Amino acid sequence: MNDLDFSGKTVLVVGGSSGIGNGIAQAFRARGADVHVWGTRPGAGDYAGEPGSDLEGLHYARVDVADADAVATVAVPFDRLDVLVCAQGIVRYRREEFKLPAFREVVNVNLVSLMACGDRFHDMLARAGGSMIIVSSAAAFHSTVGTPAYNASKTGAFGLTRTLGEAWARDGIRVNGIAPGLVATKLTRVTTDRPERLEASLRKIPLGRLGTPADMAGAALFLASPLAAYVLGQTLLVDGGLLLA
Repeated sequence: MNDLDFSGKTVLVVGGSSGIGNGIAQAFRARGADVHVWGTRPGAGDYAGEPGSDLEGLHYARVDVADADAVATVAVPFDRLDVLVCAQGIVRYRREEFKLPAFREVVNVNLVSLMACGDRFHDMLARAGGSMIIVSSAAAFHSTVGTPAYNASKTGAFGLTRTLGEAWARDGIRVNGIAPGLVATKLTRVTTDRPERLEASLRKIPLGRLGTPADMAGAALFLASPLAAYVLGQTLLVDGGLLLA
């Protein structure tokens, strides 16, 4: 028996249209799952040619997770859900997050929408004995200069993972999380597109390289699989050793 075979399983990756979420979605698809993804653009074709975005073989839908009512009422083409991955996330640079409008926007997408999605699919996951995986960030474990909303929201996601893990285990749902380190995505271009900043960042990572969506996907596959049947409420730090120093 292959514990990483997800044939016959239904997976939804919120934020699965690009970056880490897309890597996770394609990893589940490669292992037999029927994978649905939610994104922000009108259709899958709007991601054509986008670096870090591969929607081949995935079922795409546009859903604004910042709108809790939309999440609660959206029609979905499945009545069973085995794995829910919440990989949505935004950040606002240039000190925008120190102003309340941007602070609210970031916290709403990065934290409040996690609860909206969990609530929307709680019953499906319970019936399937399923798993919810929350993608937070290594930022949950240290300060991030200039992005207070991003930091607060990711720290909140870490706490939410523990709390839902304890509460929903009684319903047959395992909730765990992943905290990525520095991964080259559109959210991290402020660092990865600047050679001096990138070099300085790489010096802090013991493995000496950026993380990849595939690195994060490996952790997600493990957490959703029978290999992690006794893992609950944990957030795996997948950062190449960044926070060891």
